[in-house]
Amino acid sequence: MLTPTLANPIFCAVDTPDLAAARQLARDVTGLVGGLKLGLEFFNAQGPAGVRAVQAEGQPIFLDLKLHDIPNTVAGATRSAAMLGADMLTVHAAGGPAMLMAAVAAAREAARPPKIIAVTVLTSLDAKDLDLLGIGRPVSEQVVRLAVLAQEAGCDGVVCSPAEVSLLRAEVGPDFLLVVPGVRAAGADVGDQKRVATAGAAVKAGADVLVIGRGITAAPDRRAAAQAFFEEVAAARRARAH
Repeated sequence: MLTPTLANPIFCAVDTPDLAAARQLARDVTGLVGGLKLGLEFFNAQGPAGVRAVQAEGQPIFLDLKLHDIPNTVAGATRSAAMLGADMLTVHAAGGPAMLMAAVAAAREAARPPKIIAVTVLTSLDAKDLDLLGIGRPVSEQVVRLAVLAQEAGCDGVVCSPAEVSLLRAEVGPDFLLVVPGVRAAGADVGDQKRVATAGAAVKAGADVLVIGRGITAAPDRRAAAQAFFEEVAAARRARAH
């Protein structure tokens, strides 16, 4: 089971609807990442059978479904997802405390419970977007508010951007998992994400798990890219320890 001291905290995002491509990616990064993140694009195309097929490649699975519905529905979906043997499963913190507690309770019924990770504010959103949604507070304050809500509901951690890691670590303590997407190599295109940082900066700030997609999957040499990210993370961990 995953812990904040995961030997390799990098989860490679498998953002493809194609099963053969997903399995090839899994093979390409074997031994260089700590696991694979399967999201909505893959799951909606391949379903549970696709998850099992990728899982058969032998890597931990982060099932990023971002469940968000009434508590009973999310509890049922969590039970179904737990049967797939995923190590982590995402729900939306904005679903509220009853929904979060229902997900946590359902996960704990499983023989091998997945860690329930609550999504705070998507990395594609900034202050202007929150204003349009009627949320009249800075992004960082909204992230902290939702993270505390998730922690109180019994979740194992949250998804946040690199920009909020140090603030959250001070707020939620050392044992609450901070799962961080929006990780880019220095100078890389940020794409559709607005709150990003390098892998080293995220780790130094206190991130536990890094979700890296295009930085690895779009690289000419995926193994070399994954190795470079791992070395950057290892250096940041050494620096953080001193």
